[in-house]
Amino acid sequence: MHDDEQSPTADGSTDSADELAHLYTQEAWDARYDESGQSGGIWSGEPNQRLVEQVADLEPGDALEIGAGEGADAVWLAQRGWRVTALDVSVIALGRAVQHAAEAGVGDRVSPLHLDLMTFGGSLPGGYDLVSASYMHVPRPKFAEFWNRVGASAQPGGGRLLVVGHHPDDIATGVRRPHGPDLLFTHDDVVSALDPDAWTIRHADSPTREIDRDGERVTVRDAVVLAERKRI
Repeated sequence: MHDDEQSPTADGSTDSADELAHLYTQEAWDARYDESGQSGGIWSGEPNQRLVEQVADLEPGDALEIGAGEGADAVWLAQRGWRVTALDVSVIALGRAVQHAAEAGVGDRVSPLHLDLMTFGGSLPGGYDLVSASYMHVPRPKFAEFWNRVGASAQPGGGRLLVVGHHPDDIATGVRRPHGPDLLFTHDDVVSALDPDAWTIRHADSPTREIDRDGERVTVRDAVVLAERKRI
């Protein structure tokens, strides 16, 4: 899942493993983006707050944006000198990301990559100075495998992995009902999933922020981990 406030389902129902698996497919995400209309969009268009906090002071290089969606984070990175590979399962989302990058004057710094990470189909590129994944919520049985596979794209000897997700505390707010408790995670979950021989944890916490929910301000919590890949 890509976004910070929404999920791919309308009612949050996940009656079976097959139904849950379908939620991550290109078909499901293309349909959702298509429903939003060519002139509209699903997300806010603003860069993720946690990305800005954790990456603003890093020296720009090559970045891989996992679950890039309509490209807000990719554009923000590109505007700060990063060369960005924007990866997503939806070709409609990638088309919008490319369009938004061009409109922002950084089209030459954002390259789309269509790939389904949930099936691990296709080859995931490597050698990146930054791998960023915001609000990617995968089923628990795939959790450790997913983050280690994604993390392997970071350059050994200094490449960073930034993981941002919804925290289980948000269940109490009612905001995360569509996700289900098994898809939410803490920063400790991410740290535990990463091989300590391969990673140095540079930052790990669960800060809060406020969002607007149906005209009301609601406090939510994020799980945030910034890890640096060790030299092999």
